This record gives sequence, C-alpha cells and structure tokens, in this order.
Amino acid sequence: MVPIQMVDLKRQYSKIKPQVDAAIQDVLESAAFINGAPVQQFSQELGQYLGSKHVIPCANGTDALQIAMMALGLEPGDEVITPSFTFIATAEVIALLRLKPVFVDIDPQTYCIDPAAIEKAITPKTKAIVPVHLYGHSAAIEPIMEIARRHNLYVIEDNAQAIGSHYTMKDGTTKKVGTFGHIGCTSFFPSKNLGCYGDGGALFTDDDALAAKIRMIANHGQSQRYYHDEVGVNSRLDTIQAVVLRIKLQLLDEYIAARRAVATAYDTGFATIPQIVTPFQATNQLHVFHQYTMQLNGADRNKLQAYLQEKQVPAMIYYPVPAHRQKMFESMVDPKLSLPVTDSLTGKVISLPIHTEMDEDQLTHIIDSVKSFLN
Repeated sequence: MVPIQMVDLKRQYSKIKPQVDAAIQDVLESAAFINGAPVQQFSQELGQYLGSKHVIPCANGTDALQIAMMALGLEPGDEVITPSFTFIATAEVIALLRLKPVFVDIDPQTYCIDPAAIEKAITPKTKAIVPVHLYGHSAAIEPIMEIARRHNLYVIEDNAQAIGSHYTMKDGTTKKVGTFGHIGCTSFFPSKNLGCYGDGGALFTDDDALAAKIRMIANHGQSQRYYHDEVGVNSRLDTIQAVVLRIKLQLLDEYIAARRAVATAYDTGFATIPQIVTPFQATNQLHVFHQYTMQLNGADRNKLQAYLQEKQVPAMIYYPVPAHRQKMFESMVDPKLSLPVTDSLTGKVISLPIHTEMDEDQLTHIIDSVKSFLN
C-alpha cells in the first residue's frame, strides 16, 4: 500500500507533471516572473468559473482578508462578527487592522457561523460579517446576506476552504460560494482543493469601484506607477503560481468529485458506528470536502489520533483551540464569553486523510483502523 498522506500532492503532481513542467519552463524562458500574462489569464478564467465579474489575485489568503477590510474602509474600533471556530487568519487580520473581532457560535451540524448568533451580536459599532465556509461546506449564506441587508453591513466571505462549492437559494438560483458577499476571499495554499506550489490567494467582487480599490491597495496603493493614492500593501500572485493554478482550475471539478467519493466511502464505512457523527451535507449546498471532519461521541479523540498514527494513518485536529481562547485575543475578548457549541466541538472533531489520489486499499485501511479502535 502506498503510504497515506493527509494530502498527497506528490502523486497529484505526477499526473499533471508534463503540463506543469512545460508551463513553468515557459515562465522561466520568458523571465516574466511578476505580473506575467498568465496571472491575468488565470484571473479571467477563475472569474468565469465562479461567475464573478472581478477576480484580483494576491499573495495569500490572509492578505486577501486584510485587503478586503482595507478596501471597505473599516476603521479602528469597528466591530466585525466572525466565528471563533476557524483558522486563526480570519480573526488575526481583524485585530491587525485594530478592528474589534466579535466572536459568535456556530451551527453544530455545518460547523459554520450561526445566523441567529450573528443577529444577537449586532451593535451600533458593527460594520461587517466574515462568515467562514469551513471544511468545504458553505455557511448559511442566504440568511447571512439577508441579515447584512437589514442592518447595512458588509459581508466578506472567507472561502479559503470551499472554492468550487455552490449554494442554491430559496428561489432556485444557484451561485458559487464566495460570490454572495461584497467581497469573497480565498487561499491557494498547496493543500487547498485548488492549490498552487507556494502561497497564493485572490479576492472576488462584482463591484467595479471596489475592484479598482482592491487592485490599488494590493499594489502599494498605486493608481498609476509611482503615484500612491492611499496606504496599500505589496501582495501579488507570482507568474509561476498562476500557470500551476491555470492547469489545476481545469481539473477542479474532477478533484472535487474525487474528494466527494472519498467522503462517501467514509460515510458508508462509519454508518453503523455510534461514536461517530459523520459530516453533515445540506441538500441545497455542494460540500467540496477540503477536510473530512467527523465528531467523536463517547470516545477519546486524542487517543484515537495516537492509535491511527501507530497504524500509519495521519489524522489532524482542526482546530484544537478556538480563536476566542487564543492568547493573542486575551485583551479583546470577555473571559466570560460563552460559545458552547464551539467549545464542545474543539474537543470532539478529528479530520481524516482526504485528497484526489486516495485508493481503495488506503481507504479500507483507514476505515478498518478507526473501527478497530472504537470496537
């Protein structure tokens, strides 16, 4: 059996090696390492895939979130509502810009931000909501947008883990996740469903003026070269990363289907195990399974992780400490803040390997190993 990886990027690369090697060689020969033509080509192609008017590439997903908040003109002291159950970057950029993160609880099924909790957390200082489409499952984006409209709030979608997912609204219209809010943000970190071979990210918007401002902020605040209209940052997607992403974008739906097949195998394998709660999938959404994250009830999660390691099965905990309990936010969060669903899930969730190259032998070994621990 081939050794099991959480994400087997080496095997994935082997299948697209000729195209990738040729594309990278073209960049080397052109010497257009920064802002080469493939960057704009990828931007256009991703926009077509998402149905978004503007896609602005940048250096990474964290930069995308920061640039989005800068472009919307959020000011120190403004409150931004976001889940605590997420990778730290979501909340980190809020604090970095001297905004106030307001952490709210999540839906126990989807692991995504709870719209009812958003409504309760709104104050006169609230300016934005940052829902996270976690593990590949969309947040309840239609109710979130309705709340934002009622309260005149911005919505920045953190779509780093769910690119390619779609959401069907009450009127039957289906849109790609990341294109509902004022700005959508994503990451192209190598392990993502659409990942490059380094760091990369992008922002999406249908607003022409906002897109122009995002481009300017991402390029040192320049409206034209050496004319800087406002404080910006230096955040761009390198040409080599763009050519890799152009190739992978053509395969994204295939990659998603492969991940969903793995998830189905896990769901079937664990269907009769009472200690396991398999990932929820809403009927109006496409779960793209960036992670296969299940809950354990009545079993020791950490002992299972150690047992799986002995069986050469990597398993990860995303995330063991929620943002509102991280030391960096001690001065910003009321120590009495109660997020019971978040606190409960951080002690129960465990993620199993899931990627595009998994084979039947690997899946059987993983499922049997989990079962042997629990039985």
